[in-house]
Amino acid sequence: MTDTRTKEAIRYLGFGRKEADQATLDLIAGSFDKLEQAASPRIVWRLFDLKTAGEGRLDIGGMEVESRSLWKNMKGCCQTVVLGATLGAGVDLLMRRQSLTDMAGAVVTQACAAAMLEEYLDEEQEKIGRELEREGKYLRPRFSPGYGDFSIRHQGQILAMLDAPKRIGLSMTDSSMLTPVKSVTAVIGVSTVREPCHRKGCEACGKRDCIYRRNEG
Repeated sequence: MTDTRTKEAIRYLGFGRKEADQATLDLIAGSFDKLEQAASPRIVWRLFDLKTAGEGRLDIGGMEVESRSLWKNMKGCCQTVVLGATLGAGVDLLMRRQSLTDMAGAVVTQACAAAMLEEYLDEEQEKIGRELEREGKYLRPRFSPGYGDFSIRHQGQILAMLDAPKRIGLSMTDSSMLTPVKSVTAVIGVSTVREPCHRKGCEACGKRDCIYRRNEG
């Protein structure tokens, strides 16, 4: 049986609903082995008050956001978890080395690293959720800059709010790309009402034509 992160790697490779052949599965398994050695995952998160100033407008700990999709995601919330996470510089080094000697392997490793990062985030979100549940608070779906109309320009603000460069070595280029590459920033709404389901990632994004979109249903 194919495990969850292997399925995610297959999705990132663009297979869609098609089955990956054994050669690809072997490459994926080997890439995960290399990534386990290279990765040093780290996360930083903080809880901020959330205010809404009208439909589509939010204030998250002083960060003003205009996003109808994020506003809908956080409707009814009073606080927000703001987080940054990375697999570390070792993964970047591994991918750069592979790109010089083994392009096919580099492509597979890119997909596996993305799947590994998602898996790590899911695990950490579960931990955060359990911690907040002790206070009668519940998490909404994770939402990152770049999803829907939540602008990627907020990356820098989030990093500053978390002091992420100092705390986990996560920073940003002039074009708003995170470095190390296999990193992410996100916000998670916090409510006193438990939601019936937790949509994540693709299901929370309006970009229906994305080739990496997770199949629904």
